[in-house]
Amino acid sequence: MTEGFDTNVLWDEFHRAVNMNSEELRAYLLADASDENGFPADPDLGIDELGRGVLHVLSKRKGDLTKADIEVMREVVNLVETMGEMTDDGSRRTLMTVGHDPLRG
Repeated sequence: MTEGFDTNVLWDEFHRAVNMNSEELRAYLLADASDENGFPADPDLGIDELGRGVLHVLSKRKGDLTKADIEVMREVVNLVETMGEMTDDGSRRTLMTVGHDPLRG
């Protein structure tokens, strides 16, 4: 990873944007991926790819970030900034797949 001011700022912005902890996000993603037929045979099938990326980043230290992790962090920060604090059901669900619950203070 290229350590620098930009990465430090992005790290802080990412952790401000993601206001759900990894256990909450994992539970939400699993519930969102399941349907009336239950879970698919592949446990990753149906789970939001960006959400999985967020879980991966949450499990890391800043010094262990890869370029892919940094891209996930940028995507999440941009999504949360773009959607703001939209609380309609569809927008809230989208934001929650990346660990941001707009109803939290």
